[in-house]
Amino acid sequence: MTETSETRLADFEQHRRTVFGIAYRMLGSVADAEDLVQDTWLRWSRVTGPVASPGGFLARTVTNLALNKLDSAAVRRESYVGPWLPEPLVTEPDATDGVERAETVSVALLVVLESLSPLERAVFVLKEAFGFSYQEIAEALDRTEAACRQVGSRARAHVRARRPRYDAPPELRRRATDEFLSACVGGDLNRMLELLAPDVTGWTDGGGVISAARRPVTGAENVARFILGVLGRLGEGAAARPVLVNGDPGALITVDGEVDSVSVFEFAEQPDGTARISEIRVVRNPRKLVHLADRSA
Repeated sequence: MTETSETRLADFEQHRRTVFGIAYRMLGSVADAEDLVQDTWLRWSRVTGPVASPGGFLARTVTNLALNKLDSAAVRRESYVGPWLPEPLVTEPDATDGVERAETVSVALLVVLESLSPLERAVFVLKEAFGFSYQEIAEALDRTEAACRQVGSRARAHVRARRPRYDAPPELRRRATDEFLSACVGGDLNRMLELLAPDVTGWTDGGGVISAARRPVTGAENVARFILGVLGRLGEGAAARPVLVNGDPGALITVDGEVDSVSVFEFAEQPDGTARISEIRVVRNPRKLVHLADRSA
């Protein structure tokens, strides 16, 4: 390996996490994001002249690759069976590094980003998740700085309008999640109802590949009974363990050691001042769980 190629590789490795982070936030797919990381590396490795800002070059490259990829992704979304949820990033509850800037990669936020235009999503991700200046974003997207500011303002307003307004403390989220899992596994309907908000909503992404609710399930009792029904059908080989899902407390469900689903919870403050689970998102589509095979043990 020549000195130049070694330098190229070192520069790329330094920014690999950012490259993946941009691609994942843009596409909501681990597999597609990893493909774009490789495509970005190929383009970077072919550069022969000096590059003033390797990080800027790589961010610009992966962003534009993601924008191109979104055209075909939009077509797939239109024919998707049931609710669409992003592929989950799963880490252990005691992970020290977690997911980089978790507040900008939560499942709830990625769902909101799906409703933005590709350009709005690109500007929002680069600015809010990675702190690029509007001048840098304008250069990356071949737009004027003023235009990018306008797009960014519109995207932020849209996200603020649709994001949860209550941010439960991490310890509360983890404790409530653990208690809810225990109640689910133990079949304790009453305890489940105590932890669920009355207007809780549950989404299940099966993609038409595996059994899942094709419409949101609403109401505490409906959601609780739906979950107990699913767990009952999984049989005695089912097990649940707490994990972090895109940086938030969640659950990894396995059946006879194989990953069955990943769940993540959102919380809302109640009139009495307590926090209860207000949203549950469950990914069951096996195509979105392939990358978690090594976490089934």
